[in-house]
Amino acid sequence: MKLKTLFKAVALALAGIGSAHAQVSDGVVKIGVLTDLSGLYSDVAGQGTIIATQMAIDDFIAKEKPNFKIELVSADHQNKGDIAANKAREWLERDKVDAVTELVTTSAALAVMKIAKEKNRIALVNGAASARITNEDCNDVTVHWTYDTYSVANGTAKAVVKQGGKKWFFLTADYAFGHSLEKDASDVVKANGGEVVGSVRHPFPGTDFSSFLLKAQSSGAQIIGLANAGGDTINSIKQASEFGITPKQSLAGLLMFITDVHSLGLKATQNMYLTEGFYWNLNDETRAWSKRFFDKHKRMPTMVQAGQYSSTLHYLKAVKAVNSDDTQKVMAQMKKTPVNDFFAKNGHIREDGRMVHDMYLMQVKAPADSKTPWDYYNVRATIPAAEAFQPLSASKCSLVKK
Repeated sequence: MKLKTLFKAVALALAGIGSAHAQVSDGVVKIGVLTDLSGLYSDVAGQGTIIATQMAIDDFIAKEKPNFKIELVSADHQNKGDIAANKAREWLERDKVDAVTELVTTSAALAVMKIAKEKNRIALVNGAASARITNEDCNDVTVHWTYDTYSVANGTAKAVVKQGGKKWFFLTADYAFGHSLEKDASDVVKANGGEVVGSVRHPFPGTDFSSFLLKAQSSGAQIIGLANAGGDTINSIKQASEFGITPKQSLAGLLMFITDVHSLGLKATQNMYLTEGFYWNLNDETRAWSKRFFDKHKRMPTMVQAGQYSSTLHYLKAVKAVNSDDTQKVMAQMKKTPVNDFFAKNGHIREDGRMVHDMYLMQVKAPADSKTPWDYYNVRATIPAAEAFQPLSASKCSLVKK
């Protein structure tokens, strides 16, 4: 009897060991970073997101000592939805990638989300902005981590209107992201007592903004809202200055990053309001991580790059916790686990896939007020998570029960 009991115990133990290793497919978790490595968003995301992903992998392995391998692959989607979709399909069908991540550019993100849903794999969106990702286009395999058009418009547009900038004209990138940002910002302007007197849409990406800026100038608006990002925003601001549009009219950068401020300089951007999900100089924890990132990339991180680290680490912790790379098990674990790291405190993933966390209203410092390199912002307000993102009561996501 004792011998039988012993054999049974050994058999169960061996079965448990076998299943523990077998639950992660091939013993490998493969993460694919699909980003803009060569275009106007390469500074915002690009190589920096690959570095941030590798940092998360290295930190996870050092601390958690998982019983599975982790592999990283990367590619340039060139800000084109068809290229992004084709690469994602190749990765998921042929290369056994478990999670496709980063996905700056809304058209790329929306295309990859559909492939991820079809193949039942995870999409972790950091760089793309449109609130559509967790609103009318949501699905149960996608998490939108860093920010969205609702959160940045909610912070910046509200602040500018409260400062007296009531009359707006929008200069908008003519694709899904720009349309979404213009809509969300327009709603905030009107809700706070302002008015929108017009808008014009420019090609994406753009180089010559002169005709569009002249329309904005002739509108008589106090505020020209820039519903674009990256190189388009940088060129819009430069050309507005060259044509003498500023300072007669003010610019509102509805989606600006610290790398944009760095490229333009404090003289050109001083006193502008913008909304960020992360700033390297917020506290000791953000400074410590950002210094590590700077040592590798020689630039301070954008919120996209910091969010990339955070989302990757959260994903890997979920895989370890459920001892599986099964999409539904991992997603369930990610959604039930709070996010507490240097990027977000008490963050959580809602049923629509939106990771909600505090956002920050920033104002760009004057050159004389900047004490060290990359010391660019004054934090004017912390926007609590509950206020920063679209409430679920207004959601069009099919996953939200009302």
